[in-house]
Amino acid sequence: MRMPHRVRRRDVARGLRIVTGGQSGVDRAALEVAVALGIPYGGWCPAGGWAEDLPGPPGVLALYPDLTPTVSTDPTARTLLNVREADAVLVIDVAGAASPGTDETRRCAIQEGRPLHHLPIDVERPLWLVGAARQVLVHALREAEGAPPTLDFAGPRESEAPGIQAAATSLLREILAPFAR
Repeated sequence: MRMPHRVRRRDVARGLRIVTGGQSGVDRAALEVAVALGIPYGGWCPAGGWAEDLPGPPGVLALYPDLTPTVSTDPTARTLLNVREADAVLVIDVAGAASPGTDETRRCAIQEGRPLHHLPIDVERPLWLVGAARQVLVHALREAEGAPPTLDFAGPRESEAPGIQAAATSLLREILAPFAR
């Protein structure tokens, strides 16, 4: 089922679900915004809820109990499961940030045949490309087959792109506001 070219009020009523792995940075920004706006969230995190800033159990699960831990502590296991669960994948990143996890997400999206979209962000001016980011989101929603659609948000960890979590939170709060419940 394809969505019309513009997201209309009745389309927003379809809802939205966000999945992500809970890592610091873009993953955590997506979760923060989902909770703040009342958007359902889920997804997979490594066993024990491991994240770089929350390494000991229950880790990120203490903050986001709707995540499901994998049996493995290897982050690549949760990456693949999140991509499989999603109708489309949106990667938020900054130029020059090296992120093996983000590269793995892109590889998994291609391997699993999921639509893959890129949202570039400037950590100093996160709202600079809001219009373009909205268009990417609308395009991803058009490609989503689920009802409600499920989007996997991914990108660098905070240690790989300092400031990305706050910047991504600002951007996502702006473009996901129509989905607030």
